[in-house]
Amino acid sequence: MALHVNDANFAAEVLAADRPVLVDFWAEWCPPCKAMAPAIDELAETLADSVKIVKLDVDANPGITAQYNVRAMPTLIVFKNGEPVDLKVGAGQSRVQLIKWLEAHAA
Repeated sequence: MALHVNDANFAAEVLAADRPVLVDFWAEWCPPCKAMAPAIDELAETLADSVKIVKLDVDANPGITAQYNVRAMPTLIVFKNGEPVDLKVGAGQSRVQLIKWLEAHAA
């Protein structure tokens, strides 16, 4: 299960992490976000040793959402060493594509 983060703990959980972090920017009203949720939660367990996976509710956390200019859901951003290094917008990626993408950042 992916950890839920918010504006208050984002810096500690994401920016200060000792490994790459995937942030899933999602919204309760977003059908593609809900469709991706099981895969994101599965990846959080499968890749737990190499990548930290967290979810951020954009409606409840407007500060971080605006800071990273997230305008469409879902948006997936990979952070390394406290900086955003890659992103994908939309729910068009398969589980396998997401694993390959994340493993490339964890290498």
